[in-house]
Amino acid sequence: MAFVGVLALQGSFNEHIAALRRLGVKGVEIRKPEQLETVASLIIPGGESTTMAKLAEYHNLFPALREFVKMGKPVWGTCAGLIFLANKATGQKIGGQELIGGLDCTVHRNFFGSQIRSFEAELAVPELAAKEGGPEVFRGVFIRAPAILDVGPEVKVLADYLVPSNEALDSNSAVEAQEENTGSEKKVIVAVRQRNLLATAFHPELTADTRWHSYFLKMATETGEEASSSIVAVGADLNLDQQPKIDLPIFQ
Repeated sequence: MAFVGVLALQGSFNEHIAALRRLGVKGVEIRKPEQLETVASLIIPGGESTTMAKLAEYHNLFPALREFVKMGKPVWGTCAGLIFLANKATGQKIGGQELIGGLDCTVHRNFFGSQIRSFEAELAVPELAAKEGGPEVFRGVFIRAPAILDVGPEVKVLADYLVPSNEALDSNSAVEAQEENTGSEKKVIVAVRQRNLLATAFHPELTADTRWHSYFLKMATETGEEASSSIVAVGADLNLDQQPKIDLPIFQ
């Protein structure tokens, strides 16, 4: 029986596991390449993306993570997880960082600026509401958040955000926003899906609204996985090697 994996190198993995639990689903912490063989879907949480990349490299996780994506298994990246899944990232620290790739987009790391520029915003989410019910908007929590600047033809945009012209952004990120935005606001993409990949620039796990988690769980069926083998009820025993948790800064 497979489980819903949550990459647990650093960041808000506990919050994702708690959200899954509220839906009656068991999440399992993933820290080793071989543990990916026990799960049929994976969440890559928000965190400090450079630190997460260094830890993933140290544990030799990148080859297994790329293979997981190539196999068509559902993967959801939130905030730093979005950066991991992107084919291209800009605004990185000196030396850059390794990416998993697979998501045909360009993402700007820390598009919205530093920690003090973190914010919450109401996002229009018509597809999420159509599939999961509830209101037509979702309260997005943006913490040192990235943004998607452009996407390929196979990528479906699920939510975007209008950045006010007077809102300070990181470095030249405003200039790098979509070329067609010519008014007083810049529109950037903050949620997308491409086949088995889901990505959000914000943190659904930090809210009480579990619709994004429910949406992701259903992707297992939509991408050819059997729903009964991709989740396990809370309370089931897990016999995976546990690694000490790493106490590092949470957000990307």
